[in-house]
Amino acid sequence: MRITVFGAAGNVGSRVVAEALTRGHDVTAVVRDPARFGELHPGAAHRAGDAGAPEQVAELSAGQDLVVNATRPAPGREVEHAAVSRALLAGLDRTGVRLLIVGGAGSLTVPGSGGVLAVDDPAFVPTAWRHIALASNAQYDAVRTADTDVDWAYLSPSALLEPGVRTGSYRLGADELIVDADGNSAISMEDLAVALLDEAERPKHHRTRFTAGY
Repeated sequence: MRITVFGAAGNVGSRVVAEALTRGHDVTAVVRDPARFGELHPGAAHRAGDAGAPEQVAELSAGQDLVVNATRPAPGREVEHAAVSRALLAGLDRTGVRLLIVGGAGSLTVPGSGGVLAVDDPAFVPTAWRHIALASNAQYDAVRTADTDVDWAYLSPSALLEPGVRTGSYRLGADELIVDADGNSAISMEDLAVALLDEAERPKHHRTRFTAGY
């Protein structure tokens, strides 16, 4: 499979690139600044590009099977999160290239809460994370309400997403936060990459959101 990953030097993006290469896929790793090429996996092709520019998205996705968006806005630029998703959809429109977006957990509902969103529950989204969680909610809204022919899927992680180990195990859900027996919601970045590549190789979610957790 030929895969382009935007945000390839980031915490999640770098793990998606590594997981895809481990599985034998042909990966193009994209970052905005060529100065970051040294941070990219040596097994991937390195390209500079902006996921927020539809014409660059179209160029970097030409001949590809899948585009992964793992970009994250810099602090103070959270408004760009939704705009980037709209640009990706515009750039991929009528290309037949699938889009997988690594999103946020804030728009998931809290189990047993009667529909309370995770972004409104400090137990899952502390105040310090609320700004990026709200930006991710806007990102999801931009995708799910878009008038597009792109075959997209939006992957919401668990509430706690941190570097960890690759176990290869996870549970899938739809619109509700996945929690364990103690009420904790977590997944490692490595296993989120596993879930994303499993979806890439065996698509089950089309124009919808799914979530992964332990």
